[in-house]
Amino acid sequence: MNTPFSNRVFGCSIIKAINANYNADFSHQPRTLPDGTVYATDKAIKYSIRNYLSKHYNDEKIFYFKSMNEEMQPRSLEQTYSKFFGELPKSDKKENIKSRKAVLENLLQCIDIRLFGGTFAAKDTNLSLHGTVQFTHGVNRFEENQIYSEQISSPFRNPGGENSMQTTLGNQFKLREGHYVHHFSINPRNLEEMNKQVNHAGLSQTDITRLKEAMKNGVTYYDSAAKAGVENEALLWVQLKNGSQLVLPSFVELIHVNNNREIDLSKVAAILSRENTQKEIEKIEIYYNQATTKIINAPANMIHHELN
Repeated sequence: MNTPFSNRVFGCSIIKAINANYNADFSHQPRTLPDGTVYATDKAIKYSIRNYLSKHYNDEKIFYFKSMNEEMQPRSLEQTYSKFFGELPKSDKKENIKSRKAVLENLLQCIDIRLFGGTFAAKDTNLSLHGTVQFTHGVNRFEENQIYSEQISSPFRNPGGENSMQTTLGNQFKLREGHYVHHFSINPRNLEEMNKQVNHAGLSQTDITRLKEAMKNGVTYYDSAAKAGVENEALLWVQLKNGSQLVLPSFVELIHVNNNREIDLSKVAAILSRENTQKEIEKIEIYYNQATTKIINAPANMIHHELN
């Protein structure tokens, strides 16, 4: 039987981008805050995790992930449900609770729902599941935010354009260098009430092991022309003791990457070294490649693992 996971966790995932575009907006440029700081949405890192899990674990169901039907069209919500579990149960008002529980029990078989939750809004069934894993937007903590563009040429002409005898031109945008920091928290109790409704065991140790693996490798694994040069740089994992009620602040603004490309954890270390905080912590782990990444002012008693 799979061991339940009940500890709360805080941490951050650091994504490095060199001459790349980690998360573009609808104009195909790296997303920027009003002050010009480059950022990425939480959806970017969650997509990389879902993609990694879907490619490496065939036994896992990934529900909120684009797939095509037989007509080469993206599946709807109901079609995705049918793909995994058969037709949605239809019921009148008297049977509504029973059908909702049947749908809930099925949805909790999906690892991405156990991790990230989701909203299921179908005709006869509406469910909102609060995810156990919450990510913030990733903010570039490197001192520079240099975005540049370059022209690219298509091998095809546009027969309806003004210059119909010439191939078309386009632009692509990239960030010279960025080190995005996504803060995350894990609270297995977020889905506790839903789990009780269908007698589900909740988040498991296997779920957490696979989540950590995807958080260490998912961005690097997802390779494309725009994302060549984007990779997982580091993962900081602060696991609290079972039953701890400690709440830690977001690590995003506490981490700095200087011009020497050193990741400075001094502000994080200052918080974790407090006596009242230390006694609540079970372990502090960090995953990074010592050959390519340098961490300075790390918290005491931090366990280092090579990123692989």
